[in-house]
Amino acid sequence: MPPAASEAKVAVGGYYVRLARPDDLAQARAIMLRTFEEDFGYGYRPDYHADVDDLRGTYLDNPRHALFVAADDASGQVVATAAIRSGGLKPQFNPAWLVERYNPERTAQIVRVYVANEHRRRGIAQALVSAVCQFVADEGSYERIALHTDPRSPGAARFWTAQPTTLIHDDRDGPSGSIHFEMNIPSPTPQAERRPLA
Repeated sequence: MPPAASEAKVAVGGYYVRLARPDDLAQARAIMLRTFEEDFGYGYRPDYHADVDDLRGTYLDNPRHALFVAADDASGQVVATAAIRSGGLKPQFNPAWLVERYNPERTAQIVRVYVANEHRRRGIAQALVSAVCQFVADEGSYERIALHTDPRSPGAARFWTAQPTTLIHDDRDGPSGSIHFEMNIPSPTPQAERRPLA
């Protein structure tokens, strides 16, 4: 992975956002499992959450993918996650036209944007989304950023609607139960400003 500004720490109030390291993965996974239970109400499901069982292989060992975390500045505790990975949509849960829209190799999917409940409304999710979008720009091989959100998650639909997103398909009453959005890829970080992980 080329060094980039998206790899530096970004301060957000009493938190900082950075690329995940191997020693963050247990805490990151705990945030994800907690979200599945508390926000979505269905808990861990292996058919939905294969990446959560292999965070290192999915996000750290693949140069086109990334997992970002937000950590408490005082304790270093991971309180939020966001990730980017290539891929399309599952045909068993989505209409054919939507599946066909996303080339699995050229689409960057924003996933696992989760903030522990007691740390919400502090700008953490916004900083994480900015970091993953900048990673996509600096990585350079993607043509599109897509995401879908579960409207059962408190504030999720409102959050994504407030971002610079385009609504593609509202399937909250359909088989996926999700709302699908796209985001523009930002400009790459100028070469002179790219630096290694702080």
